[in-house]
Amino acid sequence: MTNKLFLVFFLLITTIVSAQEGTSSPYSFYGLGDEKFKGTHDVRAMGGLSVVNDSIHVNLLNPATFSKIKITNFVIGGSTMFSNLANETKSEKAQRTSLDYLAVAFPIGKFGTNFGIMPFTSVGYRVQNETTEGDIKKTTYNGSGGINRVFFGLGYNLIKDFSIGANLQYNFGTIESKTIVFIPNVTLGSREINESMVKGISTNFALLYNKKLAKKYTLSTTFNYTPQAKLTNTSSREIATITINSAGNEVVSNSIKPAVSNTKLIIPAKYTFATGIGISKKWFVGAEYSYIENSNLQNRFTDFDKATFEDSHKFVLGGYYIPKFSSLTSYWSRVNYRAGFRYQ
Repeated sequence: MTNKLFLVFFLLITTIVSAQEGTSSPYSFYGLGDEKFKGTHDVRAMGGLSVVNDSIHVNLLNPATFSKIKITNFVIGGSTMFSNLANETKSEKAQRTSLDYLAVAFPIGKFGTNFGIMPFTSVGYRVQNETTEGDIKKTTYNGSGGINRVFFGLGYNLIKDFSIGANLQYNFGTIESKTIVFIPNVTLGSREINESMVKGISTNFALLYNKKLAKKYTLSTTFNYTPQAKLTNTSSREIATITINSAGNEVVSNSIKPAVSNTKLIIPAKYTFATGIGISKKWFVGAEYSYIENSNLQNRFTDFDKATFEDSHKFVLGGYYIPKFSSLTSYWSRVNYRAGFRYQ
C-alpha cells in the first residue's frame, strides 16, 4: 500500500513539474531556455557549493557525496521568484512559483543511491512590441514549456578517503514559442507557432576526497564532470492567418504546416573543481570554479541564427556555521547558518 501511495505521489509531482512555468525571462527564448539550479535549497544558500557533504544531507550537485549518506532522506523544495522587467519606456513586474526538486536518497552498504525529478530548463515570456515607423504593426511574442529531468544517482566509497559517483538523467519536455503580428485597420493577423519536443539521456560523474587533518579538521576536494549530451529535438511549425473574437480568443482563418528540420540540441560539457575545509557539525568554508562550454549551444530551429553563445565561468564561495550542534537548551545554537556568493 505504501509503495502504491508513493508511486501515485511521484506521478502527481511529475505532472506538476511538467505543467509549471518556472520563469518570466524573455531570454528564455534562446537555446533550451533558462537553466534551473539543480541542487537543494540548503546548498543553494551556500552559493551552490558542490563539495559540501555529510551523513544526513543530500547534495544533488555531486553524486560522489551520496556515498556519505547514512540515513534515508526525502527532500522536496519549491521557490517563488519576483522579476522586474524594464526598458527605456516602461517596466513590468512578474511572479513565478515552481516546484524545484523531489528526491529520495538512502544508503546501501558502501553505496549511496538517489533518484528523483526536477525541472532542468524553463521557458516563459510574453513580450509586446509596437513599431511606429515605416510599416506600423503590433507584434506579440509568447513562450512556454521547458525540459524536465528524471535522475538516478549512485555513489561508492572506493577506499577510506576516496569516493566516486555517477548520475544518469533522462531529459524530456515540450517548448512552444508563438509570434502574432497585427497591422492596424487590417482584419486578419498572422500567427506562427513553433513547437519542440525534446528528449534524451545525459550523465554526470564525480570524484570526492575527504581527508582528516589534525585537530578534527577535514579537507574536502571534488572534481565534477558533465560530458556533452545531445538531445533529440522533434520540431513542428504552424503558420496561420487569425482574427481575435470578442472574448479575446484567437480564431484561425487559414493555416499551413511547413516542413522544418529536426535537430540535435546540446547540453554543454561542464568541468567543476571545488575544495573546502571545516570541522564536522561545526563549520565549513569552501570555494569552487566551473567552466561551461556554452559556445556549443544552438537554437532549436536552424533558420534562426541571430544569437550566439559563449563559454562561461562560474566562481562560488560559501559555507556554514553551527554554534552548538548538540545544544539541548537553545534552538538558535542548533541552527545551521549558511551563506554563499556566486559570480558567473
